Amino acid sequence: MHELASTAEKMNGSDMVPLALYIHWPFCVSKCPYCDFNSHVRAQVDVAAWQAALLADMAHEAGLTPGRKLSSIFFGGGTPSLMPPALVEMLIAAAERHWGFADNIEITLEANPSSVEAANFHDLARAGVNRVSLGLQSLDDQTLQFLGRAHDVAEGLAALDTAQQAFGRVSFDLIYARPGQSLADWQAELGLALTFGTGHLSLYQLTIEPGTRFETLVRTGALISADDDHCADLFDLNRSIMTTAGLPAYEISNHAKPGQESRHNQTYWRYQDYVGIGPGAHGRRLESATERHKKPENFLSAVERNGNGLKVEQALSPETRAMEALMMGLRLAEGLDLRALEAKTGLAAAHMLDQQAVDHLSELGLLNAAEGRLTISPKGMPLLDALLPKIIADI
Repeated sequence: MHELASTAEKMNGSDMVPLALYIHWPFCVSKCPYCDFNSHVRAQVDVAAWQAALLADMAHEAGLTPGRKLSSIFFGGGTPSLMPPALVEMLIAAAERHWGFADNIEITLEANPSSVEAANFHDLARAGVNRVSLGLQSLDDQTLQFLGRAHDVAEGLAALDTAQQAFGRVSFDLIYARPGQSLADWQAELGLALTFGTGHLSLYQLTIEPGTRFETLVRTGALISADDDHCADLFDLNRSIMTTAGLPAYEISNHAKPGQESRHNQTYWRYQDYVGIGPGAHGRRLESATERHKKPENFLSAVERNGNGLKVEQALSPETRAMEALMMGLRLAEGLDLRALEAKTGLAAAHMLDQQAVDHLSELGLLNAAEGRLTISPKGMPLLDALLPKIIADI
């Protein structure tokens, strides 16, 4: 073993570091053809049953993490903007009772830009939500139809306007590398997106995920996805346009004005502790990995049976935690502080990294390793998935 510190030394003070809380609402009006998230379409949802289950699941996690305040809450899905605002308010209040809130807590809710859901935005803001992430996905009606979205551009922009009136911070998502999308098309769409003045934009490359309808279409030849070179050109265009506009990339797909970064998601990428409740939710807390039952009905049954929705609770070895931290941290423009990682895992950086590969990739300008910090360069970021297996040692 390559221990640098005792468990007591590693944990000294870490139990007081704030937590992040993720709450999963699994229901959607319809399933998008590109989506592989844990989302389900149900004719009816028993809100009272879900209220009781989520509160019980939250209480279980709170009992394991006493003395930890919350730095952020994130309602994800599914479509959490379908949740009754009263339920959102109740969950936020319960979280504050259990843990207490750090100063300037960030409370984000993912929302679809339909007029029905936008009608609840002011109520959600009064419930305590102070940041919304809006799934616009495209500013072109034909593309929205292709993506299986229920809204059109006009409805989406009206929802964006309502969100900007209701919430202090607003982000929205766009999907690029769509079939047939040219550089000029994407440049024009990004230019339009920037005119709305939000402080954060998430730009996601369309990927063909297993088990989705798009994957079936690609397999049968009915859909041809963009080639890698074109995707790389689109990615470079993102970086250029967004940096010039004052929203540089702070993560591989996320761009923000300084100070407008998603603090909740930074918790994940910096490999800090977070609690996940609700169907399929994952967590990392107290050096353990947690996962809830994925199917909504199975989650409810588990809570009724056990008082929580846990399916998996597994202690993580220092080697596993080091690997996960490297895979998450290198997504960030700030990279990874290797000294902090050594202190957290008790492993020396020399045993986490393939130094020969690091040196070679540094010479190629794909990453930077200096002063105890490892970062992927802008040139290397589009190749991140290929670089990670080379960098990370077999630990």
